[in-house]
Amino acid sequence: MRLSDLQNKTVINLIDGKNIGNIIDLSIDENGKTTGLIVEKHKFIISYFTSKKEFSVRWDQIEKIGEDVILVRVVY
Repeated sequence: MRLSDLQNKTVINLIDGKNIGNIIDLSIDENGKTTGLIVEKHKFIISYFTSKKEFSVRWDQIEKIGEDVILVRVVY
């Protein structure tokens, strides 16, 4: 699977069912292994208390990569 394939999918949090955002990049360790996804926050998730518009989802937090969505389990 290519990064461009992942970027077309919506990231949904299984904890609250909310649309977290869209994938903009991958986290890769020094050995070249993918460790997670960098997600641009959906406009409804962006907090007024932080200017950070992206966050990382660790690979172990990904529950399922489907045809249209990626289901994750994150507490934010």
